Amino acid sequence: MATTLLRKTVLTAAGIAATAGGIAGPALAAQATPAERAAQVVTNDRKHGERELDVRYEAQPNFYFCGPAAARNALSVQGKNIDVHAMAEEMGTTEAGTNSINDITPVLNKETGKDVYKSTEIPVDKARDRDKVEKLRADVVRTVDDGRAVVANIAGTATDTDGNTHSFEGGHYISVVGYRDGGKIVTIADSANPNQASYRMDVDELARWIASRGYSS
Repeated sequence: MATTLLRKTVLTAAGIAATAGGIAGPALAAQATPAERAAQVVTNDRKHGERELDVRYEAQPNFYFCGPAAARNALSVQGKNIDVHAMAEEMGTTEAGTNSINDITPVLNKETGKDVYKSTEIPVDKARDRDKVEKLRADVVRTVDDGRAVVANIAGTATDTDGNTHSFEGGHYISVVGYRDGGKIVTIADSANPNQASYRMDVDELARWIASRGYSS
């Protein structure tokens, strides 16, 4: 069944574990203070079209906190350490999940600056359009180059560059924290499972994953 940007999203409980601190993996930092994070915010190699942000990763504490957790992980790249429960309250998160990316964007802006983040929808019938994919690629590159992470609302199943599948039929939120090959490949921080805290994905695949929902960049 097709969904819309405003449809409620829920993450299934399978595979979710709570954790605090860093998880080893691409772009995920293990131990650092906010001051150290601000001083060491990016790994940068623009000559080869690659940049990744350091994430002070935390897994979501329950099956319905994926929205607040994704936002919290995204803001951690700027040295911010915000309580995920406080974010959930601001977003109106319930056991039904966080309603849409439009509930996350204002919270990101509250912590980052007025109108820094904007919501973008990818209609389900436009996910394969080159202009939509190119906009997503450009938005990831621009946002990461600005030292910020993208938050995306996804649904369904997608395959990463290692051939692993990630399935969230009820919907989920993730952070996009880096790119390579000029944005053709993106790095994802996923709060659902600390054993798969970070993975990479083709931007075309990510666009299809976001289809019918949206992202904040």
